[in-house]
Amino acid sequence: MSKFYDLAPKDAQGNPFPFSELKGKVVVIVNVASKCGFTPQYKDLEKLNEKYKDQPVQIIGFPCNQFGGQEPGSDKDIQNFCSLNYGVTFPVLAKVDVNGDNADPVYKYLKSQKSGLLGLTRIKWNFEKFLIDQNGTVVERFGSITKPQSLEPKIDALLKNGKL
Repeated sequence: MSKFYDLAPKDAQGNPFPFSELKGKVVVIVNVASKCGFTPQYKDLEKLNEKYKDQPVQIIGFPCNQFGGQEPGSDKDIQNFCSLNYGVTFPVLAKVDVNGDNADPVYKYLKSQKSGLLGLTRIKWNFEKFLIDQNGTVVERFGSITKPQSLEPKIDALLKNGKL
């Protein structure tokens, strides 16, 4: 079984968010920030969330302040921002580091499974996206400029065939 399901990052209230509960779901994980040029992607991520709300799909945001200090607020501030400005209903978990010695285990795992451009594992900026299949396999990684709606055909393929 995938080690993905052994992960249990903290939610915004500091409680475990066990990935074991994601078995059988297509998962999109995104590192997010409230003060970034890509922040409007929250709206598109929420549209994806709405589109797939009755299907086994889970979108999860991980706030991160490692890129230009663009996520300076507390977990509570971040939750309020997402809700008030973008109507976000998908889980936005506790703020984490995605790079460096203190990188969250989720990001250590994701990066070890799927490198980015030129084989680099480092997260380059806010709103990088990872697509995980129903078996906990990291199947694809997308840069910040990839619009959330462009993931729809890949999500649909996974839902239909279990693979891309």
